[in-house]
Amino acid sequence: MLETTALHPAADPAESALRRVDAVIRERLSSRVALIDQISAYIVGAGGKRIRPRLVLLFAEALGFEGPERYELAAIVEFIHTATLLHDDVVDESALRRGRATANAMFGNAASVLVGDFLYSRAFQMMVSVNRMRVLDVLADATNVIAEGEVLQLMNMHDPDLAVHDYLQVIRYKTAKLFEASARLGAVLAGADAALEESCADFGRSLGTAFQLVDDLLDYEGNSDELGKNVGDDLREGKPTLPLLLAMERASAAERTMIRHAIEHGELEKLPEILAIVRRTGALDATRDAASAEAEKAQTALRALPASAAREALLELCVRSVHRSS
Repeated sequence: MLETTALHPAADPAESALRRVDAVIRERLSSRVALIDQISAYIVGAGGKRIRPRLVLLFAEALGFEGPERYELAAIVEFIHTATLLHDDVVDESALRRGRATANAMFGNAASVLVGDFLYSRAFQMMVSVNRMRVLDVLADATNVIAEGEVLQLMNMHDPDLAVHDYLQVIRYKTAKLFEASARLGAVLAGADAALEESCADFGRSLGTAFQLVDDLLDYEGNSDELGKNVGDDLREGKPTLPLLLAMERASAAERTMIRHAIEHGELEKLPEILAIVRRTGALDATRDAASAEAEKAQTALRALPASAAREALLELCVRSVHRSS
């Protein structure tokens, strides 16, 4: 069972550090090219949960590292994350993210792709400035695996026969890898030994998997106002996520045929019926149970860390990541 803590949001030890990270983000996003500045300002204004930067900061603090490099690395992982979102929204033809029009909807696909490239290249400039080969190693590996995950997901589109194992592999590559890298970087900065670094990475990998599983179930459980995107977007894009895969396993033959057809054609005409099937078969509860199991693995990995406010914040992050509505 997920371990809960009594940490109050105001006591979160990463909050003041995140304000420093936001300052770094604004500074590093500046460009002599006006359109880059314009799109960058739009992206920063959209906000976000800043979970990946938070992981860098909390693990660094939990392991006793207080140097300024943590702000730079936290900003780097947010740049990499934002670049993937820009590219994702173009590939998925998404029109809404975080309750606002996507950058591609506002500025066009070409501008979004190119600004995503700018963010990647700026992130690598910043990595070099940190002057640690291990940091370059971790982040170069992460960006490569994320790209592989994007291609895997593209290959799996509109495939109702996708195995759950292959679906989870996409999550581990596309989403969990950057969570893993963010947690690992805090340990790298602190000079942790290999075993402790791996425990931190285990936490990030499991938390990232839990986070994506909840994202996938919210596409069928939430509402557009809370999600900041349109309910049913995954189905429209032909993504066979765990709620759909489990619903097909448990549905009647006729219902299974309906869901298969919707995945194959990215069809939303039957969305209300499909939502009812997903809920009735218990697929949403089973997906949240799977997310809780991953979050419990993440909490177990934290046993390698000494007791601290940062460790408590990481425990609490596991709970919040599973029990959320957006």
